[in-house]
Amino acid sequence: MPESSAAAGPGSTDDPDGPSAVIVPMAGTAARRGAAHDAPAAASAAAAPTSLQVLRSLDSGPRGLLEEQAGERLARYGENTLPAWLPVSWPRRFLRSLRDPFTSVLLCLGLVSAAVASWGTACVTLVLVVVSCLLRSGEEHRADRSTAALRELVATTATVLRRAGPDAAPHARELPVGELVPGDVIRLGPGDLVPADVRLLRAGGLTVHQSALTGESVPVAKHPMDTPPAGLHAAGDGEGPFARPELCFQGSSVASGSGTAVVMATGAETRFAAAYDGSARRRGTSAFDRSVHGISWTLIRFMLLTPPLVLMANAALRGRGLETLPFAVAVAVGLTPEMLPVIVTTALARGASLLAGNHGVIVKRLPALHDLGAIDVLCVDKTGTLTQDRPVVESSLSASGLPDPEALHWAAVNALWTLQLADLPAPDALDEAVLDAAEEREEPLYAYDGVAALPFDPVRRLATAVVRSPGRLGVHTLVTKGAVEAVLERCALDEAERTRLGELAARETANGLRLLAVARAERPARPRPYTTADERGLTFLGFVTLRDALTPSAADALDALKDRGIAVKVLTGDDPGTVARTCRDLGLDPGQVMSADRIDALSDEALAEATDRVTVFARCTPEHKARIVSALRTAGRTTGFLGDGVNDLPAMHAADVGICPRNAVDVARETADVVLAEKDLAAIDHAITAGRYSSGNIATYLRITLSSNLGNVIAMLAAGLMLPFLPMLPAQVLVQNLCFDVAQLAFAFDRPASEVLRWPTVLRPRDFLHFITGFGLLNATADLATFAVLAVALHGSATSGGQDAFHSGWFTENLLTQALVMLLLRTGGRVAGGRGGGPLRVAACGLAVVGLLLPITPLGGLLGMSALPPLYYLLLATVLALYAYGLRTARTRYERKWSRP
Repeated sequence: MPESSAAAGPGSTDDPDGPSAVIVPMAGTAARRGAAHDAPAAASAAAAPTSLQVLRSLDSGPRGLLEEQAGERLARYGENTLPAWLPVSWPRRFLRSLRDPFTSVLLCLGLVSAAVASWGTACVTLVLVVVSCLLRSGEEHRADRSTAALRELVATTATVLRRAGPDAAPHARELPVGELVPGDVIRLGPGDLVPADVRLLRAGGLTVHQSALTGESVPVAKHPMDTPPAGLHAAGDGEGPFARPELCFQGSSVASGSGTAVVMATGAETRFAAAYDGSARRRGTSAFDRSVHGISWTLIRFMLLTPPLVLMANAALRGRGLETLPFAVAVAVGLTPEMLPVIVTTALARGASLLAGNHGVIVKRLPALHDLGAIDVLCVDKTGTLTQDRPVVESSLSASGLPDPEALHWAAVNALWTLQLADLPAPDALDEAVLDAAEEREEPLYAYDGVAALPFDPVRRLATAVVRSPGRLGVHTLVTKGAVEAVLERCALDEAERTRLGELAARETANGLRLLAVARAERPARPRPYTTADERGLTFLGFVTLRDALTPSAADALDALKDRGIAVKVLTGDDPGTVARTCRDLGLDPGQVMSADRIDALSDEALAEATDRVTVFARCTPEHKARIVSALRTAGRTTGFLGDGVNDLPAMHAADVGICPRNAVDVARETADVVLAEKDLAAIDHAITAGRYSSGNIATYLRITLSSNLGNVIAMLAAGLMLPFLPMLPAQVLVQNLCFDVAQLAFAFDRPASEVLRWPTVLRPRDFLHFITGFGLLNATADLATFAVLAVALHGSATSGGQDAFHSGWFTENLLTQALVMLLLRTGGRVAGGRGGGPLRVAACGLAVVGLLLPITPLGGLLGMSALPPLYYLLLATVLALYAYGLRTARTRYERKWSRP
C-alpha cells in the first residue's frame, strides 16, 4: 500500500546532536505543553512548523529516540497515564453529609436541646443525624466502588521505534503505553488506540475514529501535511486541531490503514487528560440543592419564630418564665421533620440500589436520583442514542433518480472484491452496509472473479475493483464507487449532465441521506497492473443512498419520555438535514433546526428563549452544547445531558444531571452523576422512573409531616394560652415524635401510584407553603375540636378534668389524625383502595394501635397519662370522621387548583 510521507527527505537528520541552531529545547511541563498544544493552535501563522521542525524541536528523528534519552525523559515528564481521582475518605465523606441543610438544622436543634438539658430530645435528634450521614456516605461509597470497577486503560501497549546507540538501527518494540515519552516514534495500525497526542510522519489509507473527542461517528481521514491550507488551524475555526489531518489525539482509534507518528504530548499534557482538570468539574447548584435550600429556609423561618413566641406568650399571659424553655424547644423540634435526612437518604439509596441491581444503572451522587425525577428536558446526541453507529442502505437509484437495483449490485461487487483483493482488515461502515443490503437481495456477487483492486484513498475519495464477469472472456470490468464529485469527474459526461446529476445528489443529501456514486467501464483484459490512471471514461450507473440505522428502542423510549412530560433536545455535530431526517423517522418533530452559526449570533438571553421552541441543534461544538444546556437552565428548566466523549464534558458539567454509558471514555464516567449499562434511552427512562418514585415519596413525607407538625404547633400554642398547665409534657412530645418517626420510615419504602410518573417531581417551596398552611390549619382545627371534646368528656367524670386525662386524650388524637393523614394524603394514592401503599397502611395501623393502647398501659402512667372515659372515644370518632371528610374535600380542591394541565 503506498504511503504518503512528510518527515524524511534531504537534509533530515536522525542524530539528536544535529544542528543546534534549529533545536528547541524543552524545559519542563510548560515547554512540553507548548510543543504539544500551542504549536497546533498557532499553525495558522505563515511559519507553521513542518514535520522536520517538530522532530527537531522534540530532539528526535524519524528513527526514534535512544534508549538512554527515553529513560531520561520518562524520569523528567513522568508516566504516560491519566491522572486518577483520589478516593474520598470515609471521615471526609461523613462530614460532607452534614452540609445537607436539613441535617444541619437537625444538628443545631439537637445541640440546643442539650443546652437546655432536654437530654431525651437531644439524644434522639443526634442519633437521627448520625444515621442519616452514615446512610448517605455509605451509598455514595458503594457507587464510587462500582464506578472504579468500570475504569479501563485508554491503551495497554504501543509499537515504538527505539535505538540502542547513535549508530544502531531502530528496532520496533511493544512497550507499555505508560513508558511513552515526547519524541518517541510509534507505529499505528488498524484497531490500535492512539496512546498519546501525535503528529503523523507517514501514513497509508489512515482513517481514525475521533467520536470520543468530537462526537462525530464517521472515521476521519488522516495524512501528513506540511503545508496546510490557510485558515484551517485558526483558533475557533471549524473543529480546531481535531480537524487537522496530520494530528491524532489520545482517545481516538485507528479505523483503517497504517501510519508512523511522533509523540508530541503524554500524560497530563494531552488534550484527553486536560478534561480531568479539577476546576472544570465544579458544577453549579442542582435542582435538588435548589429545592432543599428553598424548603429549608422556609422551615427555618418558622422554627426561629416558634420558641420566642411560646416564651413571650406564656410570660405575658401566664407569668411563666424560663421554665417553659424546654417546652418551647420541644415545640420547635415538633415542627421540624427530623426524619427528613433519614427518609431522603433511605428513599434515594433504595432507588439507587434497585436501579443498580435490576438495570445496571449506577447513581454516583444520591441527590442526582432526585434530579433525574425532576428533569423536564433531556439533551442527547444523535449518534449512539437515536441511531446506531452504522449506516444502512435506503435505496438504489438510476441516473434519472428512479429506483433501480443495478447501482447497488455493482457497488456490492466493488465492496466485496476490494475487501478481498486489497487485503483490508475489515470493511468500512459504508461497504458493510452495501454488502448487507446485497445479501438481503441475494445478489450473485461470487459469480465474478476478482482481478485487481485500488482501495479507497482519502485523496481520491473512491475505490475501484477490477473483475471478470461470467461469460465475458477477454474483458475486464472496472467498478468504481465513492464520493459523488470524485466519481462524476471520472465519467464520460457532458457538463449539462454532470450538473444535473450533481443537483440530483444535492436533493437527496438535503433529505438527510448519504450518497455513494457508482460507475463502471469495460477494458480489454491485460496482465499489466491497474493504476488510478485507468479510472477515466467511466459510464455512470447511479447512486446508492444510505441513512443512519435507527436504534431499535429509540422510538418507544421517545414516546415514553414524552408521556412523562420530558422534552428531548438533540444536540449534535452532524449535518442539519441528516439529524432532521433521523428525528422524523423516529416520530420526533425536528421543527426548525438551529445550526451553530445561528447560535453564535444569539445573546445568552435570546438563546434561552430560543431553546424553549427549538428541538434540534446541528453542527454543535462542545462549547455550543454547554451553552445550550446553560441557556435551558437559565430558562428555569431542569436538564439532563447524555454524553460519552471528551467533547461532551462541558455540557455534562453544565447540566443538572450528567449521564453517560459504562463504555464511555474514562473521564466522562468519572464526571457523570449517573452511569448507564448502555447508551440507551430506555435505560434513562428506568432511571427517571426510579427518581420520580423516590422524589414522590420524599414530597409526600414533607407535605404530610410539615402540615401535621404545623397544625400541632398551632394547637400547642393555643392550648398553652388557654390552659393553666402545659398541654403536653416534653417527655410526651418526645414519645409522640418517636412514634411519628418510626411510622414515617414507611414513606421510604412506599410505591406511589402511577400518577407520580406523569410529570417531573419538583419540590417547589411555594407549593409546599400553600399545602402545609391549608392542611396545617385543618389539622389545628381538628386539634381544637378535640379540646372541646375533652372538655365535654371529662366534665363531671370520675377521672375528671385532670392534666393526665387531657394529655392522654390529645396524645391519642394526635396519633390517630396522623394515621389518617398518612392514608389520605399519600401522593397519587387512593384512600384505602387500589394497589400499593402497603407499608404506609401497616405503619398507619400501628400508629393508631399505639395511640389507643399506650395511655392505658403502665408506660402511659409513667409518662403522665391515664385512661379515658368511653364518651371521649365516641365523640373523638365523630371528630375524626369530619376531619377525614375535610381532608378529602381539601385534597380534591387542591389537586384541581394546582394540578398540571
